[in-house]
Amino acid sequence: MIRIGILGDIGSGKSFVAKSFGYPVFNADEEVSILYRKEKKVFVKLRKQLPKYIFSFPIKKKEISKAIISNKSSLRKIIKIVHPEIQKKMKLFIKKNKNKKMVILDIPLLLENKINDKKDVLIFVQSKKSEILKRLKKRENFNNKLLKKFKNIQLPLDYKKNKSDFIIKNDFTKKNLKKSVKIILNKVLR
Repeated sequence: MIRIGILGDIGSGKSFVAKSFGYPVFNADEEVSILYRKEKKVFVKLRKQLPKYIFSFPIKKKEISKAIISNKSSLRKIIKIVHPEIQKKMKLFIKKNKNKKMVILDIPLLLENKINDKKDVLIFVQSKKSEILKRLKKRENFNNKLLKKFKNIQLPLDYKKNKSDFIIKNDFTKKNLKKSVKIILNKVLR
């Protein structure tokens, strides 16, 4: 099985690119949302660590955001609780899809958390800063302070780009993206 890791800036279109491959996608952000909605044990742990911010189950993203913005150590506490759960879900996803030719890992902190395998094919999604900002501002929960906190825990984009096997220049048009994906698939599946 070929594992493809999608890297790039927040809002660069990683999830869109991941879906474009047409293979099973593990989307860590979606999995985190599911954890917040469905996993009572995660709520209990977060409530214990962040009693001033986490009040009710299912966990509201607003509460998580407030905790991260208000307190320096909150993000680390959340990561310590949430990331092991996401890694378990990723292992189950890989096990479930072991007979597939390829899986796509859409995990924002893939390199930071050393979840990637040496054999993984890494693809960096590159987009113009102005386009990214325009797209992020359209998100209903856009918060610049929160964005900065998340960027602070990420490796530099140049590092990720240099570690990548391929670079997709995402101009947010399906035609160009499909062409880039097809080129990569032809090289990877040879």
